Amino acid sequence: MPSDSPCPVCRTAEIVCGKWTLLLVKALAEGQSRFCELERALEGISPRTLSLRLRALEEEGIVVRETFAEVPPRVEYALTDKGLALVPLIENMRSYGRRWLFEPCPGVEAVAAA
Repeated sequence: MPSDSPCPVCRTAEIVCGKWTLLLVKALAEGQSRFCELERALEGISPRTLSLRLRALEEEGIVVRETFAEVPPRVEYALTDKGLALVPLIENMRSYGRRWLFEPCPGVEAVAAA
């Protein structure tokens, strides 16, 4: 449920900080997927959690669900333009993590040696 926060950073964090949310967006950035494909891509996510995350992202207008009138029924999920706009955020987080969380920070060795 959306909050009344006027802060765009707070509002964005409310949407994307749920466990699995950014990984789900990242998986869908590769193209539309079926539920079972997403379940395989997000190893460890429960079907219930995946369903809840997809529903919440649909409500926010980040994911669109398309149902095909086939037997058996087929449902595919894809990112909307609003969802695709999150992809650079994920890429920036990846760059930040590589620079600051997984590699030694510049100057740290010099400080430690002193």
